[in-house]
Amino acid sequence: MVGLIGQLRNLLNTRAMDVAVVDGNGDQLTGFDSSRPANAVSTTVTVDATVGGTVLLVANLARRKFIIWNDTGSKIFVGYEAVVSATDFAYEVPNNGYYESDLNDYTGEIRALKPSGSGPVRVTEITT
Repeated sequence: MVGLIGQLRNLLNTRAMDVAVVDGNGDQLTGFDSSRPANAVSTTVTVDATVGGTVLLVANLARRKFIIWNDTGSKIFVGYEAVVSATDFAYEVPNNGYYESDLNDYTGEIRALKPSGSGPVRVTEITT
């Protein structure tokens, strides 16, 4: 006979479960999207030292997550502003490094700047 813990383990390992996010009172939070991302598009963008930065992703309200992989040969500066510079950026991604956004994070335009020269940046956008 399988004990209660064994039954629970079997249940959790064999069935998909729906999860709701609740507050301290047990009320379900509004605005929570429990759907899973269903689409991904990968592109390669050449990033250079153009003033203001190169657009990696245009604004997309369906975006759930994005991943940036830097293959440029040097660090890049990534930002959410209309103009990205070496002194005004959100984060720095080292060569052969990547940045992965949080789920359901930012849906606006994303730009990158390479301090000098140019090189490829691989961008994956995951959407609903």
